[in-house]
Amino acid sequence: MSRSVTTENGQHGIPEATVNRLPVYLRALYALADRGIATVSSEELAAAAGVNSAKLRKDLSHLGSYGTRGVGYDVEYLVYQVSRELGLTQDWPVIIVGAGNLGHALANYGGFASRGFRVAAIFDADPLVVGTEIAGQVVSHSDEIESVIALHGVSIGVIATPAAAAQGVCERLLAAGITSILNFAPIVLNVPSGVDVRKVDLSIELQILAFHAQRRAVVRVAGERGWSAPGGSISGGDGRRLGGQRSAGRGAMPADGETGAAAQAVGQ
Repeated sequence: MSRSVTTENGQHGIPEATVNRLPVYLRALYALADRGIATVSSEELAAAAGVNSAKLRKDLSHLGSYGTRGVGYDVEYLVYQVSRELGLTQDWPVIIVGAGNLGHALANYGGFASRGFRVAAIFDADPLVVGTEIAGQVVSHSDEIESVIALHGVSIGVIATPAAAAQGVCERLLAAGITSILNFAPIVLNVPSGVDVRKVDLSIELQILAFHAQRRAVVRVAGERGWSAPGGSISGGDGRRLGGQRSAGRGAMPADGETGAAAQAVGQ
């Protein structure tokens, strides 16, 4: 069932799927603005964002932006509209918990400041890391998480810790009043309703890519051997239908429903 949300300017009924696409539109708009483009058609913006133009026009209509026939959308004004709906017209202090390699990379990411986010503090529990400097920030001990959240009015927390520590960190963030979490730890966090968690798991994304790469390799090999797959089955050169079973001979390939080691990894 689709969900809708209330946005920054108080509008109701914007579908969550639309909200999820707004950052993609904003990224495309920033790229257009950097190139000095003042106006853009719905077709051009949709192509840049990777959606169809009808969906884009419907999404933007929820913001009250309909463009001008024959002219298109004003890029600068549309940047403002989308930024306003996403709440990016104000400064958002963010904390990063975990100052390992990933925490370093996140703290050094220049896109935060240019998109309305300010890294207020970086935390770690390792005494050898506490007190070191990352991107101009001195790493604080994790014991100070609650006091820093209160001091800076932090609303968003980023978890970049090992999996074993992530749930405990999450619970501390929630107890301190944070209800928006970006989780890079390879674990599903248990949170109460009303808490927004966005999970980024690079290993899962790579496994999914491996699955699709394997499927393409199977299709390529089939093509090289002169096989075709009408109706989802694979036919050998002598006309034998292999269907839903593996051929016992050399060069057997996965049949429907069988995906091999990479797909099994995805399912785990």
